[in-house]
Amino acid sequence: MNGPVHQKADWGSIHAKICQLLIPLRTTMPFYNSEEERQHGLQQLQRRQKHLIEFCYTVAQKYLFEGRHEDAVPAALHSLRFRMNVHGLSSVELVPAYLLLAEASLALQHGLGRIVQAEEYLSQAQWTVLKSTDCSNATHSLLHRNLGLLYIAKKNLEEARYHLANDIYFASCAYGTEDVRTSGGYFHLANIFYGLKKMELADTLYTKVSEIWYSYLNSHYQDLLQARSQQTDLLGKQFVNDTGLASGCIHKPNEAQEAEAIRILTSILIIQESTSTKAPQKSILILKTLSILYYLMLEYSKAKEYAMKALSLAETYVSEEEQRVIQELLSVISAEEKQLMT
Repeated sequence: MNGPVHQKADWGSIHAKICQLLIPLRTTMPFYNSEEERQHGLQQLQRRQKHLIEFCYTVAQKYLFEGRHEDAVPAALHSLRFRMNVHGLSSVELVPAYLLLAEASLALQHGLGRIVQAEEYLSQAQWTVLKSTDCSNATHSLLHRNLGLLYIAKKNLEEARYHLANDIYFASCAYGTEDVRTSGGYFHLANIFYGLKKMELADTLYTKVSEIWYSYLNSHYQDLLQARSQQTDLLGKQFVNDTGLASGCIHKPNEAQEAEAIRILTSILIIQESTSTKAPQKSILILKTLSILYYLMLEYSKAKEYAMKALSLAETYVSEEEQRVIQELLSVISAEEKQLMT
């Protein structure tokens, strides 16, 4: 990136976040007294490089899901450069970064120029995959998903459906059919059917996506509740680390997954609430899922807002048992919010 405008964009997007992490990489390696020390030093360097690769990639993903497409480009470019340094210029490890850059280009499209840019990144990714003998199902999935998005942008929906079907197939092979990493393919395919007014097909897929995210986030939520109930001090207060999660063994979704879940679930909720055949139970599921998500993100006011909306609908449309589940969620959120304020 050249020029003050691009440098400022680069700094605001990613460079400020990784500046301190770059210092050890740009420092000349010291003289080692033994081969064992030298190997240890190299391993530390490789770990730092891999951490930077994943960090930049996650930041770029998060920006994309949040709609901050201009910010995603510098972060994705940094991930690509670090991958080249570590893996070489023709490694399949470069493909995820190429695909992020392609997706950002498509999202930024202003006429033909951005589509052409996206096609260049995708061609590079395809060529790298074709030359590779050990390309994973996960990488094949990402490639087909981005090809699907490209053909959606080009209004070639038949080709888009073909690639999204392949995305779902490869993602299912890599992660299983009920994994959140597979759900993105279902979501984009549902959007195609929705645009074609094939509402029954679209609704089936949107429901599947909602159920996958609920299952995933509720599992984290239940693990968290269980961990907190087991780890109390003598005064009955919970030991909670600075992420809000009791004990180091419970992991919440990363920032990119959080942003993806918000984008997908709010999109489906808007569609459901705008259709003539509204399905309150499906809206309740999404509201409940969003509430759990924001709770895991420690955004208690948003979590409470969605839980209250879910409960309001539930009082009319679902059983008392289902209402009780939402009431319990609301109680947990309120207790956490109160504890935070005291």
